[in-house]
Amino acid sequence: MTALITGMGLFTPVGRGVAETIDALLTGRSGLRRPPEGHPARDSLEVAGVLPPIDPRSVARGPETKILDRVVLLALITAAEALADAGIQVGRDVDPERIAVIVGGVGGMSTLESQVLARADRGRAAVSPYLLTGILPNMPSARIAIAHGIRGYSSSVGTACASGAQAVAEGVRLIRAGEADVVVCGASEAPLFGTFADTFGNARALARGWDEPTEASRPFDKRRNGFVLAEGAALLVLERAGHAAARGVTGYAEVAGYGTTTDAYHPTAPRPDGAGAAACMRKAVAAGGIAPADVGYVNAHGTGTKLGDIAETTALADVFGRGGVPVSSTKALTGHLLGASGVLEAAATALALGRGLLPPTYHLDDPDPECEADHVRAVPRPTRTDHALTNSFGFGGQNVSLLLRRVATPVPG
Repeated sequence: MTALITGMGLFTPVGRGVAETIDALLTGRSGLRRPPEGHPARDSLEVAGVLPPIDPRSVARGPETKILDRVVLLALITAAEALADAGIQVGRDVDPERIAVIVGGVGGMSTLESQVLARADRGRAAVSPYLLTGILPNMPSARIAIAHGIRGYSSSVGTACASGAQAVAEGVRLIRAGEADVVVCGASEAPLFGTFADTFGNARALARGWDEPTEASRPFDKRRNGFVLAEGAALLVLERAGHAAARGVTGYAEVAGYGTTTDAYHPTAPRPDGAGAAACMRKAVAAGGIAPADVGYVNAHGTGTKLGDIAETTALADVFGRGGVPVSSTKALTGHLLGASGVLEAAATALALGRGLLPPTYHLDDPDPECEADHVRAVPRPTRTDHALTNSFGFGGQNVSLLLRRVATPVPG
């Protein structure tokens, strides 16, 4: 069965919703800045992808406005927007038991930090009875299900920075297995607080020393010196093509295939030869029933770390040949949303296919010779391709590639 992307909910540093997001990625409007005064990560991060304040009352009522972690708030906001974008009301447009929800991410770690500090400062009585439901990684999915009356499959995915893309792959699997007609899937991340930021900072993984924050994220550039940590959520509505066609919906793109592999190499570093990533891309391409030469664009994982960029470039050359496919990384503008990055980039790739314009890697002024590729730089590149890949690679050697196919008319399935 065919899985179509029929709805998107996007709340990221570059904007909220489909129109703001793709406009930013095509025009170069960065979402990176110095955390403002009073921000919990102000002393830990020189630059970050920071969202505007969220009013919990927009998605919660009563005491819950005080107990929901930011990851849950973001998930609830984007789920509502994704379902509205798809034109789906549970119970009217889809059987409540035939819709699933899968949301990846680290979970409510800022709630855990605040509760540990409260206990250390004021003792046992300071610990909230809502701590557990604040930090469990399945809470974004569970809260979405409660809010919308979703009674089908519900789960969470924890594969580090590959979580969102993995959630999409799992959604495709459910649709192809006939277990769901609609799946709300993606990831929500809220890592901009002291402890979480400090672990990356002390590992010297973050971009640093940039006078202009918007230029700090520089995937594949010779001057890159780390990634920019960002928060946000991105959720997609996947829908069985036949179900969408019955509603008269075409969708943004088809998820034509996916690949998943594990490096089995190191907890944090990628395989230098890119073998796991290359195998992952090949699986995605093969699952879509096409050849590598049919892929006209890759939205790279491209975080701006030296080891990661070089390993991914090596893998791309292995699959497509050196310079054999146009490549860009939209993290130059969004920063790295950890588990939510992959699904945001899948959304961006689907929108790029629909518009026939590939978003460039901004700030790629001097490409690293070890990252030789057909980089889309400075300005969007027109394209007529029907197929594109998006890559997500996470700690633990988790690799996920999604193959998207442009759609012009409803696809039977």
